Amino acid sequence: MTEEEWLKQLFAGLSKSSFRSRFHLKEQDKEYVRQKGLDKIQEHAQDFIEKRLAPAVIPNDGKQTPMRGHPVFIAQHATATCCRGCLGKWHKIRAGKELTPRQKEYIVHVIMLWIKGEMER
Repeated sequence: MTEEEWLKQLFAGLSKSSFRSRFHLKEQDKEYVRQKGLDKIQEHAQDFIEKRLAPAVIPNDGKQTPMRGHPVFIAQHATATCCRGCLGKWHKIRAGKELTPRQKEYIVHVIMLWIKGEMER
């Protein structure tokens, strides 16, 4: 399966989840994205993933991503990239091992795809 096929399947599954599909960017979130620009939002996503998701052991796993306060946090819940448990269930990225550079890149890509989609809504 190509990455494009995987992502299509992933987003189809996320859209069928009553929990995941309820997340959307509010107008103030969209304005923040417009003010900062997508490149800066991507930098924020990379930073959040590096600090909150990449370590092998996360003491507060499952609670490390706020439900609001930044467009990336909202995107993480919408895309199931919010904790290692969700990464395992939805993305087949197991907990207990530090994320590889490729895995981090993939997670940021998924987050940014979702944010770009929301900006067009």
